Amino acid sequence: MNIRYIDVTVIYENNIQFILSHRKKHLFFLKSNTFVGIYNTAMDKKLRFNSATIHGGQQPDKAYGAVMPPIYQTSTYAQTTLGGHQGYEYSRTHNPTRTALERSIASIENAKHGLAFASGMAAMDTVLKLFQPGDEIISTDDLYGGSYRLMTKIFQKYGLKIHFVNMENVENFTPLLNDKTRLIWIETPTNPMMKVVDILAITALGKTNNVLVAVDNTFASPYLQQPLDLGADIVMHSATKYLAGHSDTLIGLLAVNDDVLYEQLAFIQNSGGGVPGPMDCFLALRGIKTLHLRMQRHCENGAAVAIHLQDHPKIEKVYWPGFIDHPNHEVAKKQMKAFGGMLSFVPQGGDLATAKEILEKFQIFTLAESLGGVESLAGHPASMTHASIPKEIREQSGVVDGLIRLSIGIEDVQDLIEDLDQAIA
Repeated sequence: MNIRYIDVTVIYENNIQFILSHRKKHLFFLKSNTFVGIYNTAMDKKLRFNSATIHGGQQPDKAYGAVMPPIYQTSTYAQTTLGGHQGYEYSRTHNPTRTALERSIASIENAKHGLAFASGMAAMDTVLKLFQPGDEIISTDDLYGGSYRLMTKIFQKYGLKIHFVNMENVENFTPLLNDKTRLIWIETPTNPMMKVVDILAITALGKTNNVLVAVDNTFASPYLQQPLDLGADIVMHSATKYLAGHSDTLIGLLAVNDDVLYEQLAFIQNSGGGVPGPMDCFLALRGIKTLHLRMQRHCENGAAVAIHLQDHPKIEKVYWPGFIDHPNHEVAKKQMKAFGGMLSFVPQGGDLATAKEILEKFQIFTLAESLGGVESLAGHPASMTHASIPKEIREQSGVVDGLIRLSIGIEDVQDLIEDLDQAIA
């Protein structure tokens, strides 16, 4: 076996993809990969990903040389004469702290432009406002409940037609493409069933049919996959999750390359006003600087927990794209650096009572909404994140009452496994 002790290399064992790091006694469940250089406007140099999280798009503050972008807690800016400002007039339109964050997400997503919003839903809302009554959107059927609610309860009544379809196989939704289709909305991996969508295949169809492709990259983060490099037009993040990473802020982000598309989105952003405050931007910027370090541990712990649950006699099914028998495992290997820290499972019997008992017995895992923080969280999609989806529809995609979703944090993995064991026992 050829092990590169500086980088990582892939080995296979027990129906799972293991990757051994340069620290011989420590397993990193990361896929060997070399990132394309990322352009840093401040340093005029192409940076590798781990450097871009820290320096990408950043420069010392012009006023006093502050290394970290200051929190510009201001609503307006002094002008010397009519139109005599320094690029900032009003903070709904622009704010220096927000600009630093927007440059950062552009850098780590290999994008030309970034846009920041008050939440991931505000970012998605802005994307959907690009379209007119009568336009059609094709969306993956397994997606965050808030995304489903926004599409069906808000935008459908304004004349948008939404098709929800399983996108694991591109052939499933190809018949839905027509001259009214304007957007293909992808989550990958999906929430909470961990389905994997072939971004490259779908973006190829999008370009052929002149249809925009947007990817919700929240579950993966730019550390694991960069959809714009695979042909996507828009990347969206609930940056509340992995990007900010500390469960202490609400924020959403978009990244795009096309100048015209950027101007359209920026116009809606400014007109609608769903923007974040400077403190939220500062917290997200701080989180991004350690994204690469945190994601390594999330992936390592996630793989260890997935393997443990797969072998547990009281667990019926584990959903995690790192398993070789996952339907789109090969696609995940192709487009992701690793398989992430999110997974879902169903205990034996798959009933609500069993799931409830497990969730109430956790001591380290916290029963809570959200994901992607340093702490491990456990959720019940049917009653929490996906409660807005009718029962018969969510069950068609696999979200049964017994399903439990885990966001694996960066604690000691043995403590997490022991907590799972005592809760499941």
